[in-house]
Amino acid sequence: MPIYLLSDEHPELFPPPERADKSGVLAVGGDLSPERLLAAYSRGIFPWFSEGDPILWHSPDPRFVLTPDTLHVGRSLRKTMARGEYEVRYDTAFARVITECGRVTRPGQNGTWITDEMLGAYVELHERGFAHSVEAWQNGELKGGLYGVSLGAAFFGESMFALAPDASKVAFVSSVERFKEWGFQLVDCQVETEHLARFGAESWPRKRFLAALHKALREPTRQGKWTEAPKQ
Repeated sequence: MPIYLLSDEHPELFPPPERADKSGVLAVGGDLSPERLLAAYSRGIFPWFSEGDPILWHSPDPRFVLTPDTLHVGRSLRKTMARGEYEVRYDTAFARVITECGRVTRPGQNGTWITDEMLGAYVELHERGFAHSVEAWQNGELKGGLYGVSLGAAFFGESMFALAPDASKVAFVSSVERFKEWGFQLVDCQVETEHLARFGAESWPRKRFLAALHKALREPTRQGKWTEAPKQ
């Protein structure tokens, strides 16, 4: 399969995601402007590249997906949440969350894919009301969280971090439970991890994921900071 070179002049243009190679790489180049990022996510495509590399755009097959209705929460974590060890907040420290995610050492990765360019791009997307953070606070200190992009009835999870036991798990479960209340249809987890599998995420063929995404995007986007009443 060829790797497509994106046009600098038309951020809305992407090749069909079905043309990605076996590794999931679809295209190279372009930029991380809000217009291009939103066009990518709406087509089931996301950027993922390392410092010093060109921008790479991915659409893996299979896709790892969690539906809010199938969320599984273990007994121990439920007890932690019931004790109220963490206060969960939304969109109060987006830049800090993505910065902490970039500092996490992950197995099999040399360095971080959350470059300064990526950080700046998602902060801008947050300021436009499409990227969001979910945060776990303890005694006034940020202890864990996650961030991602919201379009229609879909949430595209990007990364999470924890500085204390179960902090990111509490943020994740709390967010998925809120998504269920809001009528969200899917949480895109991108690629399979054992951690997210424990919560009920499953591998879907790309065709199934794209069909579900198309349906989810028919719903209005909850644009704006989630600390306030979101626009519908």
